[in-house]
Amino acid sequence: MKKVITLCLFAFVMILGTESIMAQNSKLENRVEVNTEASEKTEALRKHIKFTNDQRDQIYNALKVYGQAKASIKGKPSTEEEKAKIEKQLDDKVKLILSDEQYERYKAYILEN
Repeated sequence: MKKVITLCLFAFVMILGTESIMAQNSKLENRVEVNTEASEKTEALRKHIKFTNDQRDQIYNALKVYGQAKASIKGKPSTEEEKAKIEKQLDDKVKLILSDEQYERYKAYILEN
C-alpha cells in the first residue's frame, strides 16, 4: 500500500513539474520569436535605409523592446490607446537614432510595408 501511495505522489509531482516546464518554454519561445522578428526587420531596414553598424544595433534594440511590448499585451484585452502608445515609443526612438533623411526613408518604407 505504501508503494502505491508513493507511486501516486511521485506521478503527481511529475505532472506539476511538467506544467512548470511548459510555461517556461512558452516564455522562451516568445523571446526567441521577438528577437528573430527584430533581427529580420533590422536587416530589411538596413538594406533600404543604409545606416551605420551603431545605428543598426540601436534600431535592433528599439525593435526588440517594441516586440516585447507587443508580446506583453498580446492575448490581453488592450485599447487602441495602448497600442498607439507602443507605436509612438518606437517611432520616437527611431527618430532619435536616424538622421532626418534616413528617418524620411524609414517612414516611406513603413508605409510601403
